[in-house]
Amino acid sequence: MVPWAFAGAAILAQIAWPLTAGDARVATTQVVVALFAAASISHAWVWRGARWAAAYTAMALTFGLGVEVLGVTTGFPFSPYEYTDVLVPQVLGVPVLVPLAWTMMAYPALLVGRRLAGGRRIGAIVVGAYALASWDVFLDPQMVAENYWVWLSDYPGLPGIPDIPMVNYAGWLLVSLVLMTALSWLPAVTTDEGVPALLYGWTWLGGIVANAVFLGRPAVAAWGGLLMGIAAVPYLWSVLRDTR
Repeated sequence: MVPWAFAGAAILAQIAWPLTAGDARVATTQVVVALFAAASISHAWVWRGARWAAAYTAMALTFGLGVEVLGVTTGFPFSPYEYTDVLVPQVLGVPVLVPLAWTMMAYPALLVGRRLAGGRRIGAIVVGAYALASWDVFLDPQMVAENYWVWLSDYPGLPGIPDIPMVNYAGWLLVSLVLMTALSWLPAVTTDEGVPALLYGWTWLGGIVANAVFLGRPAVAAWGGLLMGIAAVPYLWSVLRDTR
């Protein structure tokens, strides 16, 4: 029940997010990430055990912080960018919230890869990396619009999303492959996936609706819906089929 409670609270906070502004919106962003991460970590704890959950959390947090410090310091692999002072506290120029965001989404993405690859390790790494990287098509435009970070390059973007360098998505895929390779060493356990499916599916559908209806970004809704849907649709169908 605990993972479901965290997941439900995270969704309610995300629904409330467009209704907020200023400091309240920043606070709501932080609450959403914290609740979403708590849902992922608690699900891992309940269904995979404390050692698995602790190892996953340590790996995802460490990787998330490390790759972001690398990014803001060198511009690799996303292209040059920097965080503003809107999200605090920060460590080495990276808001503490950001590694937690990596942790919240890497867990369902890992399970997407393992399920769709049918137990094949390399396939699970590739599909899981894609499932994680495709989320950024929704994430980056929203966070840039909120002035949480800014791009310092003029590389071209996707049609209709000119503010986000296209090379950023390639960077996401690269680092997601590295993260999923590391996480692939965690034991595979067949368990209930209701909460991860809800989190991943809501992120996909919620991203479409939020951008198309509330945020006035139809191109983001279209690109994110298409690209993240390539992983989300078969994953959700597989989970729903198993619950029948």
